[in-house]
Amino acid sequence: MLKRYQFGFDIPALLLFLAVMAPNLIWFAVPAPEDILRNMSVTPTVDRIGSVCQVAMIGSLLVLLRREREQRLLSPLKAASLTCVLLYYVGWALYYTGLTAPLVVLLLTVPPCLSFLLFALDRKNAFALFFGAGFSGCHLVFAIVNFII
Repeated sequence: MLKRYQFGFDIPALLLFLAVMAPNLIWFAVPAPEDILRNMSVTPTVDRIGSVCQVAMIGSLLVLLRREREQRLLSPLKAASLTCVLLYYVGWALYYTGLTAPLVVLLLTVPPCLSFLLFALDRKNAFALFFGAGFSGCHLVFAIVNFII
């Protein structure tokens, strides 16, 4: 399976990562009005597993390149990935207005995960898909248990 991949650096993957991380950096510096995301997590084990999967997902997106991948600037999967990033930004905008409803929490959880999964699918990167699925599952459990239930 590794024969299908080569080491390199994927600039679009880096741009996606930075686009998803930008609101988190703003949130770190400027707390939101009703900042429930700063509460102590009740799922520390799931969070640690999710963090490991997240690092592995980003790492494999950035440096593992499928040899026979398409080089189109914008494919339907990339467009869907970008749409998910925009939905994620809508979630952050709502969160900064003080809304912490379950829908807002889900907008901060599901679209960024989907954006990475769709990008990995477009890149035919099985490693990123595997770790992305693990991260997505853990991130969803974290959000539901800590903020919705």
